[in-house]
Amino acid sequence: MKIENSGKPVATSAANEARNRAAIAGQKASTTVAAASDKVELSSLSSSLQKAEAAMADTPAIDQKKVDEIRQAIADGRFKVDANRVADGLIASVREMLGRQG
Repeated sequence: MKIENSGKPVATSAANEARNRAAIAGQKASTTVAAASDKVELSSLSSSLQKAEAAMADTPAIDQKKVDEIRQAIADGRFKVDANRVADGLIASVREMLGRQG
């Protein structure tokens, strides 16, 4: 009896089929990911934050004119510290911090 080599071995065929299925599944997954990432929507809060950041970037952190005025007032002896006002401000700050923690 003669045995002919008429095709691929069954094991190789099954392995190739499994690889093909995995490749197709991978392509579907990457297509789904690509389709899902094609559109990005930002909330109105995001645009508000972007505007606020831009406004803050344009505003200097230190008001140099005010610093110069205070420096001159100290030099001239006109600068007076209101201890009660400073104490009230410190107490208010501490209360605010404790309120956020609690």
